[in-house]
Amino acid sequence: MASMRDIKRRKDSIQSTQQITKAMKLVSTVKLQRARARADNARPYFDKMYETIQSILSTSEKLDHPYLSAGNSARKAVIVVTSNRGLAGGYNNNVTRLITDSGWRKEDVDIYGVGRKGVEILSRRGYSIVADDSDMINAPSFADAASLGERVLDAFAAGEIGEIYLAYTRFKNTVVHVPVLMKLLPVDVEPGAADGQVKDGNFAGEDGQTLSGSHPAAPAGQQRKRLLMNYEPGPEEALNLLIPKYINSTIFGAFIEAAASENGARMQAMDAATSNADDMIATLSLVYNRARQGAITQELTEIISGAEALDG
Repeated sequence: MASMRDIKRRKDSIQSTQQITKAMKLVSTVKLQRARARADNARPYFDKMYETIQSILSTSEKLDHPYLSAGNSARKAVIVVTSNRGLAGGYNNNVTRLITDSGWRKEDVDIYGVGRKGVEILSRRGYSIVADDSDMINAPSFADAASLGERVLDAFAAGEIGEIYLAYTRFKNTVVHVPVLMKLLPVDVEPGAADGQVKDGNFAGEDGQTLSGSHPAAPAGQQRKRLLMNYEPGPEEALNLLIPKYINSTIFGAFIEAAASENGARMQAMDAATSNADDMIATLSLVYNRARQGAITQELTEIISGAEALDG
């Protein structure tokens, strides 16, 4: 059994750690409030951007555009949004697992890392890190998202990659954060897009809920006439303008959602660590008191035994 000195040293160490976890929980809570407010304010814009692109493409005749068809290259570019710091539970591992469990060959995947932890994890597992833009997640801005989007679009246009994906964590609420692997290019049109009923889009409602601003379904037996999209000056010029804006906006939205999710995950992790520290301190206090009582009992026994020996 450990000595009282060892038990007390262990208890003091846990109490010191608990003070740190409490402080980190408070810091994460404050950051979460700001990040959540920013995500809530920005989400309607990104919802509508996604819905608009889906509606335009679904009401267009068959278009022959590079952004709408896979390139000749079998390589995939994946923008992986994680955090620069740990102590956030399974937040970073949940995002990287989307890539490692995707079934893709490592040789066919180019990683554009936004977040030091994700870069470290995927690098150790043998993935090719094409770019490390970890500083972008510290203070997400649209300029950074546009810069990253321009680079992956240039690689796509040059035929270096055939598909572009985005891996990030979608913020649902304080305790629920959903890792998402989203295909950016080629753009896939979802069923129901022409009626404004796109589901599970970029920042669509969870559990199959319809995006905000969608139109109600037509009554039974009533067919709504769909008009084909008219482009001016032409489809190619319009899509060359719209698709990059859509890509950049989606990446920026992912940054904002990821920042809120990271702080939420860290707040939960620090709360759990603080609670575990309370349990460990209570257990060590009980063990310490038992050891102290045992030492006192032993001392009393020795004193009584010595007194009886002297009397004898």
